[in-house]
Amino acid sequence: MSTPNNATEDIGHKSWADGLKFWALPEDGASPGRYRVLRRNIFTLMILVTIVPLVIMAGINYHEYETGLKQEILNPLKATVSRTTHSFDLFLAQRLSAVSFVASAYGYDDMVDEKSLGRIFRVMREEFGEFVDLGVINGQGLQVAYVGPYDLKGKDYSEQNWFHLAQIKGTYISDVFMGYRKFPHIAFAVQRWDKKGQRWILRATIDTGRLNKFVASMGLDGASDAFLLNKEGVLQTPSRFYGKTLEKFPLQLPPVTYQANVTEIMDGHGDRAFFAYTYFTDYPYILAVVKQRAEVMKPWYSMKTELVVVFLVSVIVIFLVVFRLTDLLVKRLQESEEKREAAFREMEHNHKLSSIGRLAAGVAHEINNPIAIINEKAGLMKDLIEYADAFPQKERFLTITDSILNAVNRCGSITHRLLGFARRMDVSIEILDVGDVVKETLTFLEKEALYHNIHLQLEFADGLPGVASDRGQLQQVFLNLLNNALAAVEDGGVITISTQAKDPETVAVTIRDNGCGMSAETLEHIFEPFFTTKGARGTGLGLPITYGIIKKLGGDIEVQSKQGEGTAITVLFPVKTPDGSNFSY
Repeated sequence: MSTPNNATEDIGHKSWADGLKFWALPEDGASPGRYRVLRRNIFTLMILVTIVPLVIMAGINYHEYETGLKQEILNPLKATVSRTTHSFDLFLAQRLSAVSFVASAYGYDDMVDEKSLGRIFRVMREEFGEFVDLGVINGQGLQVAYVGPYDLKGKDYSEQNWFHLAQIKGTYISDVFMGYRKFPHIAFAVQRWDKKGQRWILRATIDTGRLNKFVASMGLDGASDAFLLNKEGVLQTPSRFYGKTLEKFPLQLPPVTYQANVTEIMDGHGDRAFFAYTYFTDYPYILAVVKQRAEVMKPWYSMKTELVVVFLVSVIVIFLVVFRLTDLLVKRLQESEEKREAAFREMEHNHKLSSIGRLAAGVAHEINNPIAIINEKAGLMKDLIEYADAFPQKERFLTITDSILNAVNRCGSITHRLLGFARRMDVSIEILDVGDVVKETLTFLEKEALYHNIHLQLEFADGLPGVASDRGQLQQVFLNLLNNALAAVEDGGVITISTQAKDPETVAVTIRDNGCGMSAETLEHIFEPFFTTKGARGTGLGLPITYGIIKKLGGDIEVQSKQGEGTAITVLFPVKTPDGSNFSY
């Protein structure tokens, strides 16, 4: 039953381990992959440290600025709606108060007298100007007196909704409607009782022109629209975008609120718009203002474009700087580690050479003693044989003793060179022409090159300065290098030996072959003692000894090789003599 939990733990552990693998460095020391991973990790970390706070700050500023700008734009719009609503309220309240005052100041008998009603109507027109007509309606809904431009006397309103509402509420203001006039108007109705206790209603109407003037007085721009609605969604004033008076508003009405509010809507054309509105408290109207979001937020869109450009430029600059700094840091670190590795290998190499030198010195001294005894005994034998008159096979024994002495001399030369490698021999410095030394060395190898049909090509520069060095040790250097070149090329190959002046104080000798070449890994170890690619035929001491001799003589060695294409080894010799002066050969 514990298997699911264990499986979950294994999955979590695996995810954590996979995350760590991304940041882990390869274990193989100074490999190129190690530095690529290090560069990637440092770059990623620096980008996260710089970009993430920048993105968060940009997001917060973006939101705050958009919100602040929207409020700065929408608050004046809400204030305009609220102010206009208050003006509408005041306008309607004044007209209703005027009708109520007239109904209270005059009795029913005065009002049904059309002359008296006409005089009252003229005063109302002079005071307010918007009234179109004035009529008296009895309790049965019949208009018994009327003053105005229409023939409405005797009209029956008993079935009209407004008539019943006026009877219930006592006062009534209608929304815009046509009625008998076939023209949009608003009715004000006030209920009163005559001396007999019979109810009657004074009814006045105004046209919607004044409402249109109120809307126009809001001073909106050409991209905005303002209009009045009733609570059933019928337009009370014409709209620029949504229809004419008494047409149905095509969008859903907003939630009821008696304070100015702004919400976002999708207009009939599929564009986003700000819808500012408020419901009238005492009257059946809704004042609405519509502004296209694109027009309202145009300054924000312009600013947003500039902010995005600045943000992108900042991100690009950060990327470039971080990439450059990371690359520079990793390169410096790589160079430092490479120098450290080179210094360590140099120290290790020198330690090995020192150990081999001490070993070679001990071996040379141990061999020199029996060699000296053999040399003395062989010389004595030769003297005895030469002075013996009656010694049979005298010539044969003299030949044998000469062979022994030659072998002893050869062994002495070998031990002499071993002592030289061990730096226990005095070096004889003289001014030498490296070309002559190369030619002398080639005399030992011409027969081998001829046997293998290997072409030796000499390219010596003229007028090279002489070098201060030891002839014998230079011959050993060139002999070792040429032997390696002969071993690397196949029959019919080419070995080119060239001399040139690298700079006024350095002469270079380059031995180039078209042999098998070496891999990059082999190049790293060629100067290490006992490292060989010749198998049982090699000792691994040729190039280390050569390296030691060149360094002891104050020179340097450079190797260039590519597997399958050949090798070029350049030996650099200083022109200066031991006293520090320059010498031209």
